[in-house]
Amino acid sequence: MEQEKLPNSTIVLILGIVSIISCCCYGLGLIFGIPGIILANKDTALYKQNPEIYTGYSNIRTGRILSIIGVVLSALYLIAVISLYIALGEEGLLEMQQEMMKQYNV
Repeated sequence: MEQEKLPNSTIVLILGIVSIISCCCYGLGLIFGIPGIILANKDTALYKQNPEIYTGYSNIRTGRILSIIGVVLSALYLIAVISLYIALGEEGLLEMQQEMMKQYNV
């Protein structure tokens, strides 16, 4: 019997990597990480039913871990931005941004 690749193994890995890369983009990592976790869970269930006929489970595990890390980092970053906005307000954030630009001569 020939083994076949799990249907979403590559996609889950890509979504996990992109969720970590985009975690500091105001929650954009959530958009990639959550579907990565969902697809990983579906393929994990499929693999556990018949592990002898599927390959690519290591990609699923790795992608799921990366997606979870991306979701956590994105959520923490989003919480930090929202709390800064609440604490400083829009004017305070703009002022802080201008001071940083002056400091780095941008």
